[in-house]
Amino acid sequence: MDFHCHLDLYPDAKNLYAETVRRRLFVWLVTTSPKAYEATSRVLPQTELVRISPGIHPEVIGQKASELPLLLEQIDRCELVGEVGLDGSPRYSALFSLQQNVFDATVRRCTEVGGRVLSIHSRAAAREVLEVLEGSPGFGTAVLHWFTDSPTQLARAVKLGCWFSVGPAMFSSANGRKLAKAMPRDRVVAESDGPFAKVDGVPVPPWEALDAAAGLAKAWSISVESARAQLVSNGEQLIKKMSKLRLDH
Repeated sequence: MDFHCHLDLYPDAKNLYAETVRRRLFVWLVTTSPKAYEATSRVLPQTELVRISPGIHPEVIGQKASELPLLLEQIDRCELVGEVGLDGSPRYSALFSLQQNVFDATVRRCTEVGGRVLSIHSRAAAREVLEVLEGSPGFGTAVLHWFTDSPTQLARAVKLGCWFSVGPAMFSSANGRKLAKAMPRDRVVAESDGPFAKVDGVPVPPWEALDAAAGLAKAWSISVESARAQLVSNGEQLIKKMSKLRLDH
C-alpha cells in the first residue's frame, strides 16, 4: 500500500506502473497539476488499485494557478484530490498568498460536492493549512503527507480528524521520529513519496512504502510485524472511505 506516490514522475514510470499492477499493490498516484492529471490518466490507466488524483502542488503554483478552474471541475468527478496544500518555506514564500487562494478554493469545492479525500502538503505551513480546513466543515478526509511541523500543530490536526501518511524516508530526521511517535496509530498510512523521497540515495518504489513499519515500530515500541499490520489495517479503512465516496457520487 502506498498512499502518496508520484508514480508518473519516475524515469521508468511505465515499467514501474506495470510492476505495481503485477504485484496487485494499492497506489494513490498524486499529480502536481490538473493538466498533468489528464496526461497521466491517458498514459497510465486508472484501476481499482491504482487511483490517480488531480491537484495543484504548491511548489508549482506560479506556473499552474491558472489551471484552478480545471481542477475545480475535476473535483466534481474525482473522489480523491491531491497533491494540494501550502508550502511556507522561504523558496516559495513569495507566492504564499496565491497558494492560499488556490488551496482555499480547492477545499471549498470539496465541501460543496459533499466531501473528498485529500492528500495535503503542509511544509512550514501546517497552521495555515489547518485554518483552511477548519473553515470548511464537510470538506471530507484530510491525509497530511509527510507532516513535519510542531507537536502543537500535530495535536490540532489530530483533533480535526486528520490522517497522516508516512514513508521510510521520514525517519531519517529526529523531528520526523518524534512526530510519528505522537500520531494516532489508527490514522497512519504508508507512503513512498517517490521518486522524490529517497533512502540511501535511491528513490523509494511503491512496494517499499510499508517499510515505514520499521520506523514506526521503534516510535511506538512494538514489533515491526505489529506496525506493518497496523498500517495495512489503517490502509484498508482509508480505502473504504474512498470506496464509499465512489459509491455515493
